[in-house]
Amino acid sequence: MATQNPDGGKAQARLILMLLLAPALLWLVSLILLPHVELGILSLRARVAPRVYEASLTQYQTFIQEPLYWHTFVRTALISILATVITLLMAFPIAWTIAKLARGRSKSMMFVLCLIPFWVSETVRTLGWMILLRESGVLPALLVWLGLTPAPVEMLYHDATILVGLVYTSMLFMVVPLIGALESLDDSLIEAAYDLGGNGWDILRRIVIPHAAPGIVAGCIVVFMLTLGNYLTPTLLGGKNSQWFTEQIYTQFITRFNWEQGAAFGFLLLGLSTAIVWLGLRLSGQKFGEVMQQS
Repeated sequence: MATQNPDGGKAQARLILMLLLAPALLWLVSLILLPHVELGILSLRARVAPRVYEASLTQYQTFIQEPLYWHTFVRTALISILATVITLLMAFPIAWTIAKLARGRSKSMMFVLCLIPFWVSETVRTLGWMILLRESGVLPALLVWLGLTPAPVEMLYHDATILVGLVYTSMLFMVVPLIGALESLDDSLIEAAYDLGGNGWDILRRIVIPHAAPGIVAGCIVVFMLTLGNYLTPTLLGGKNSQWFTEQIYTQFITRFNWEQGAAFGFLLLGLSTAIVWLGLRLSGQKFGEVMQQS
C-alpha cells in the first residue's frame, strides 16, 4: 500500500501559500516599498546643477530652519491627535449602543446609518459641509431665521470647522473596531460587577475599557493616520490658510516641482505617524499584532 510523502505535502502546501500571497506581496513591493525607497533617495540629495545631484541633508535642514514648515508640522500633529480623541469619545457610545443595546433589525439599521455617508466620496461629503457652513449656506441662514445672529456668519476656514470635517470623515473607522471589541465582551461580567456593588464608572474603567483596549487602539491608529495624511478636508474646509502639512507636501511636489523637498516632508510625516503610533502602543500596553486583528 502506497504511503504519502509528508515532505512532499508540506512543499505543496508552501507552494500554494506562496501563490496565494504573491498578489499581496507584489502589491506591497511595487506600490508601497519601492516608492518609499525612491522617496528616501530623493530626500537625501540636492540639485547642484541641471541634472546633477549630490548627497545632502539640505532638505531636512530647510525644514528645521524655516519656522513655517515645523510650525505647520506640529500644528498638523496636534489637530490630528485632537480629532482622534474627539472621534473616540463620539464613537464609543455609538459602538456600545450597536454592540450591546440594539437588537435585531435595529442593530443592522444603526450600523447602516453609520455606513451611509461613506457610500459617496470624501469630496462630496466635504463639499456638503461647505454648503452647510459657508456664509450663504444653510446653517448661517438658519441661525439668522432663528434670531440667534443678526447676519449670516462665515463658519468655514476655522480650526473648529477642520475638526468637524476630520471627525466626520473618520467616524466609521473608529466605530467598526470598537463594535468588534465590544461584541466579544461577556454580558455576565457586567451583571456580576453590578451584583458586587460596582457602579457604572467603575465597570467602564475596570471591565469595559480594558476589554475593548485592542479595538480602541486599532481605531485610534487608523483614524490618526487617516487624519494626519488627509489633504482634501483641511484644504477645502480650512482654505488657503489651513496650514496643514500635507498641503506643504503638495506645494513642493506639484506647485514648485521641488521633489527633493517634498520627499523629505513626506518622510518626516511618515516618521511622525510611526513615532506616535509606537508611543500609543507603549502607553496602552498593546501589541501591534493583537491590535491589527481588531482592525
